Amino acid sequence: MPITLGPMPALRRRLDADDREILRLAVPAFFALVAEPLFLLADTAIVGHLGTNPLAGLAIAGTVVQTLVYLAVFLAYGTTAAVGRHLGAGDLRGAIATGISGLWLALLIGVALTLVVAVGADMIVGWFDADPAVNAQAVDYLRIAAFGIPPMLVVLAGTGILRGLQDTRTPLVIAVAANLANIGLNFAFVYGLDLGISGSALGTTVAQLGAGLALVVIVIRGARRYGASLRPDRGGIAEAARSNVPLFVRTATLRAALLLATLVASTMAAASIAAYQIVWTITITLALALDAIAIAGQAMTGRYLGAGDVESTRRTTRRMMAWGLWFGIVVGATLLVASPWLPRVFTGDPDVWHAALGGLIVLALTQPTSGVAFVLDGVLIGAGDGTYLAWAGVITLAVYAPLAALVWALDLGLTYLWIAYSVFLFARTATLLYRERSDAWLVTGVPARSRA
Repeated sequence: MPITLGPMPALRRRLDADDREILRLAVPAFFALVAEPLFLLADTAIVGHLGTNPLAGLAIAGTVVQTLVYLAVFLAYGTTAAVGRHLGAGDLRGAIATGISGLWLALLIGVALTLVVAVGADMIVGWFDADPAVNAQAVDYLRIAAFGIPPMLVVLAGTGILRGLQDTRTPLVIAVAANLANIGLNFAFVYGLDLGISGSALGTTVAQLGAGLALVVIVIRGARRYGASLRPDRGGIAEAARSNVPLFVRTATLRAALLLATLVASTMAAASIAAYQIVWTITITLALALDAIAIAGQAMTGRYLGAGDVESTRRTTRRMMAWGLWFGIVVGATLLVASPWLPRVFTGDPDVWHAALGGLIVLALTQPTSGVAFVLDGVLIGAGDGTYLAWAGVITLAVYAPLAALVWALDLGLTYLWIAYSVFLFARTATLLYRERSDAWLVTGVPARSRA
């Protein structure tokens, strides 16, 4: 007589449904997230063939722009979680209204950053203490790229609204269109008009502006459909700013780790700086790719907790952790195989190839751990657990900073710098696993002050 397993078939069907939901959100998010750093990848590939100094200059200027935009990623992540909670509670008008406040906040921050970066480009680049020829290239790029910051932040907030509404396909379409435009504009400005590194910055800025306008149009349509006001709500904007402070701190610690690595790398020879730019660009690309499941985690966790469904939150979290681990293994193995020839895509300088190889190997070996970390990070963001993420970020940065300083003091080279960064990633994973095992982050419903 066969042994029956009771509820197991139902559990398998439920897990299959969870997988389908995860994939429905994660697959478009994956391609959209990979498309985002293609702006920088396209710039790197095109500028790299202008010479080593322009590529090294892009390494510095690109780090500055991406740091500022990355610090504001809470505009996407916080908005996704807040909108998702309203959606789970059945409050579509409140979901759109919350998102619109995020858009206004993005515009205000973006304009302020443009003024600071455009005026202070020389001083900012000077902090990196690179060769004067490299600095000149970096300043040329940064002064133009500063005007692309507001649309970049609007894209973040608009994407967060759509993700919170469980729509990851529309951001994908916009990201692909913007990247195709970016590649064409870069070639036209850099080589067609012979504008050099300035042409690359101009092409990227124009493409980002188009993406921002497209997302704003979509949000306006949603606001009209559900009766949400488009006018700036001071209270809503202030609340969005206050609630995202912990996420800002969390993001600042992550970015500080990469910025510290850039500062250490910038003291090395030009070939090492250029190699760092290649590895750094690939690092960001893979990080955003691994973040695809985390995006699903943000959207699903916010929705489930908004509906008061703790059981589904727990179940899908464990499922997404498994997805993150296996995805990290596949990505890491692929990078390990590709690492010997991958630097050749970006430059023809053999010294840069050799300098980049060690970092790529280290990066490949960290991907499985990173896959789990990114998933849990997304889940806790979706749960609104920003305060814990902020403190965890401070702790992991405190672990990493002395190691990066040691690499600089002993002049150990680029490969050891990436080894130090891998320790940061492992420490971050440990703090997230510790939190996931508790129940403190499983807070249900929509905060009273956020209800429409």
